[in-house]
Amino acid sequence: MSAAQKRSGAVRKSKKGPSVGTGGYGRRALEGKGPTPKAEDRPYHKAFKNKELAERSAAKRAPAKGGQASRGRSGGRAKGSEELVTGRNSVVEALRAGIPAKAMYIAIRIDVDERVRESLKIAAERGIPVMETGKPELDRMTDEAIHQGLVLQIPPYDYKDALETVKATIAKFKKGHIKNAPLFIALDGITDPRNLGAIIRSASAFSAHAVIVPERRSVGLTASAWKTSAGAAVRVPVTRAPNLNSTLKGMKEAGVFVVGLDGDGDVSLPDLGLATDPLCIVVGSEGKGLSRLVRENCDSIVSIPIDSGMESLNASMAVGITLYEVSRKRSV
Repeated sequence: MSAAQKRSGAVRKSKKGPSVGTGGYGRRALEGKGPTPKAEDRPYHKAFKNKELAERSAAKRAPAKGGQASRGRSGGRAKGSEELVTGRNSVVEALRAGIPAKAMYIAIRIDVDERVRESLKIAAERGIPVMETGKPELDRMTDEAIHQGLVLQIPPYDYKDALETVKATIAKFKKGHIKNAPLFIALDGITDPRNLGAIIRSASAFSAHAVIVPERRSVGLTASAWKTSAGAAVRVPVTRAPNLNSTLKGMKEAGVFVVGLDGDGDVSLPDLGLATDPLCIVVGSEGKGLSRLVRENCDSIVSIPIDSGMESLNASMAVGITLYEVSRKRSV
């Protein structure tokens, strides 16, 4: 007996000639369907839906034109996009401040403490949806930020057009619907959200009608700005100017006097004679001050008298002092 006949399962050669084959189908059938797909790749699995949710959230938070979104507990995002507040302290403080929220995500089997209880209580009182989510999903949503099992989703702020708001306010003033002359604050190159929040707070305290921020190279109403404003952002509208210089020109045509704040101003704040007229106060950043074109579009440049040992004031402080002086002159 040959060696092939002795071995069980050995391949025996056939004496027949060539025959039609399977075209490889038989071999592919023996190969099987490959390894089992991951749970997140199976359409009917819960992990797949969580993955889709994470991808949609990431797409909403993605920066425009391939830029990179800033990171952090408040998660600065691209303009017009949603923002995530992460971490127990940050979330509970945001809820206390009355920041508008779209949803709150809480980790499954979270270790509940007083901050979590208070967050859940405020969310229930305000009707904010609360969603239990796995920790891996929270990690993906927050780009691995330290969230401590608690994340608050903030919708993008609904900015009104600056010039349209100014014209509508002027019209109300002329009809007698507004007692005091219209008062606006415009920001030129302010990038710190805490400065914006403090300015909004001062605007509310001294009855300003709107805060104007440029569309480019300027801070927007982020969660940090909301918190610093201590709820004042609900009372004072923050408007957006596609082009600040064009907006200032339009305001002047509508009858609003534009004054810029600068240490080298030609008018001292106590001598400002335009306080009782429709007025727009323009403030620049502490370092760079007002830009050249913005200065040229101002009717007057006003300086705040300070001790010579101090080079400049913080933007929000300068606005607060100016608003107080304007308010004082209007009440005389």
